Amino acid sequence: QVQLVESGGGLVQPGGSLRLSCAASGSIFSINVMGWHRQAPGKQRELVAAITRGGTTNYVDSVNGRFTISRDNAKNTVFLQMNSLKPEDTAVYLCAADRGTGAWYYWGQGTQVTVSS
Repeated sequence: QVQLVESGGGLVQPGGSLRLSCAASGSIFSINVMGWHRQAPGKQRELVAAITRGGTTNYVDSVNGRFTISRDNAKNTVFLQMNSLKPEDTAVYLCAADRGTGAWYYWGQGTQVTVSS
């Protein structure tokens, strides 16, 4: 079993930055892909960014160039650096991981990101 715990969310002004962290514990050897999703009220959940154990990354178009996903395998932690934040980035951000299949299986509880002036 894998447990994921997110941290780093909060309130930030438009144009500001936040860095989210997701710490994984348990049977972490089963994880290949980790990613960040976001869920806003009245909107569908979407995958924001993903990264493989080898470091290959992928981003949704709306955050490409502003967000950076990274991974510290030694610390079993994935990060999401969010720059130039916009109000439309406001959402609960959830960390997720696969178990070697490429399909999301493990989920964290989420951390709230609010971008407002």
